[in-house]
Amino acid sequence: MNPETTGRQQAGRFTPGISGNPQGRPPGARHRVTVLAEKLMADDAENVVKSVIKAANNGDMVAARLVLDRIAPPRKGSFVTLSLPKITDASDVLDALAAITAAASSGEITMEEAACLAGLVEGQRRAIETSDLEARIIALESRLSGDGGDDDDIPLINGNGF
Repeated sequence: MNPETTGRQQAGRFTPGISGNPQGRPPGARHRVTVLAEKLMADDAENVVKSVIKAANNGDMVAARLVLDRIAPPRKGSFVTLSLPKITDASDVLDALAAITAAASSGEITMEEAACLAGLVEGQRRAIETSDLEARIIALESRLSGDGGDDDDIPLINGNGF
């Protein structure tokens, strides 16, 4: 066998990055056993559902759990009502995070909910930071190009413009 045509190395292993079957299974193709199992279930699904519901009505707790898990699955997330300050600049982020921390420590919200809210606040902070940096870059470029940009337009950090 020629390693160049098979994609295999001398030791018989495939060369990294080269598949032995470049065409592969087409996207969306399913195994024939899976297709057969789905067909069998689809043909008798109504009877199976009726049997499970009947068993649940007769006190079978496993069947009852199965039915309830399908009818009302456990929620992945919940709505959180928490009063946060409006975030318009970086200093507002501290106030928002303090409110989230206080709510979590008092038990008003769970730690997971607090972490999700803190992530949203962090995203807002990054957006504010990006916007501020863009404004500073535009002002600096304007000043460097000499188109009459006023030095007072550049937000100062540490008093030196950078």
